[in-house]
Amino acid sequence: MRQDARHTVESGLDMAVRRRRKRFRDVRIGLIAHQASVDCTLRHAVTCFESIGARLVAIFAPEHGVAGTEQDLRPVSRDTLGGHTVHSLYGEHLGPTPEMLDGIDLMVFDLQDIGSRYYTFISTMFHTYRACTEAGIELMVLDRPNPIGGISVEGNVVEPTHLSYVGIHPMPARHGMTVGELASMMRQERSIRGKLEIVAMRGWRRRLWYDQIRLQWVMPSPNMPALDTATVYPGMCLIEGTNLSEGRGTTRPFELFGAPWLDQHRMRCLLREARLPGVVFREAQFKPTFNKYAGQVCRGFQIHVTDRERFKPYLTGIAVLRAALALHRADFAWRPPPYEFETQKLPIDILLGSTHIRRRIEAERPLREIEATWQCDLSAFRRRRRRFLLYDA
Repeated sequence: MRQDARHTVESGLDMAVRRRRKRFRDVRIGLIAHQASVDCTLRHAVTCFESIGARLVAIFAPEHGVAGTEQDLRPVSRDTLGGHTVHSLYGEHLGPTPEMLDGIDLMVFDLQDIGSRYYTFISTMFHTYRACTEAGIELMVLDRPNPIGGISVEGNVVEPTHLSYVGIHPMPARHGMTVGELASMMRQERSIRGKLEIVAMRGWRRRLWYDQIRLQWVMPSPNMPALDTATVYPGMCLIEGTNLSEGRGTTRPFELFGAPWLDQHRMRCLLREARLPGVVFREAQFKPTFNKYAGQVCRGFQIHVTDRERFKPYLTGIAVLRAALALHRADFAWRPPPYEFETQKLPIDILLGSTHIRRRIEAERPLREIEATWQCDLSAFRRRRRRFLLYDA
C-alpha cells in the first residue's frame, strides 16, 4: 500500500496529550511504558507528558524492560529513564506493590500489544489494574492498534484451570481486540471494580492491519521485529513449549522453526497434506546465535504468509507441532516447567490453555477434528466480546 493511501490514526497517547491536557493538571502520574510507547512523531510517552507539564512520579516496565533490551523469561531489574526510577513489573513483582504506588494519583498504561494472548503485556495490565483497585488509584489505558487487525479471532478459549501469565483471561490465542477493549472485558468479567478510563484511538478501524495506517512500527519486544512476525506469532509461539527452535537468535524469530534432527522432506510432505490456507513453507537452514541450538545448524522452514486474510496462524502452529511429533517421537519433546511463573503444568499446556489439545496432538488426531473442538467456545467468545468493542469495522 502506498504511504499516502494509509489511514491516519491517532493513538491513545496522541489523543491524551494533544486533546486532553487538562486531565493531567495537578495529578501525580505513574506510567507503564516501553520503547514502543511513542506518539505519531516517535516521541516517547515520557517526553510527551513532560512537554505538557504533567507530573510523572514513577515509571514501570513490563517484560523486556523499559528499553526493550532483555530477552524472554529474563527478570527485569530496576532501571532509570530520563531521571526517573523505573520499577519492574516482570520478575519478583508482576504488579505494582503498595510501596511502588505510594504518591500516585493516576496510573497510565501505554504498551503496544500484538494481538496474541501469550504476549505478556496484557497480563501486566491485568495485575496492575488489580493492584490499583486495591490502592484506590484510577487506571487509564491509552489504546493502541491491534497490529494484525481486530476482526479475525482463532483458537480455543483458555480453560479456567489453565489461566496463567500467558493466558490471563479466558480468550483465544488470536483475540482480535485492543488493550483498551481487553481492559473493559476483564473489568466486567473478573469483577474488578476500580476506576478505569480508556482513551480511545481516533481513525482506527478493525479491518486495518498495522501497515495500513500511518503510525511507524517500533519493536515492542526484542523478538518482534516486524508485522510479519506478529502475523505468525499467534501460532508459532507454541513452538516455545517444545525442543524445536522457534527462530530466536536469528533475524526471523517465529517465522523460522526447526532443529538439527528435523527431516525436512518428510515434514514438508505432512505440512502439504494439511492444506493450510494462505501459507507456504520454504525449506531453510539457520544457525541461532543464542537460545535453543545456539551455534548449531537447524534444518527447518521459513513460514511465508501469502494471504493474511485467509491465513490461520493458530491452526498452522498446531499443524507444525503435530507433524514434528509424528515424524520424530524419539527426538521431539515438550519443554519441561518452569515457564512464565508456572512450575507444575507443561509449558505447552499453558500456551495451549488446555491439556486436551496436547493430548489430541499426541494421538495424531486429524487437524480439522482438533480445530472443530474449539468452535463452540470461540463462537461464545465472539458474542462475549461484542459489548466491549470500541471501533467499527
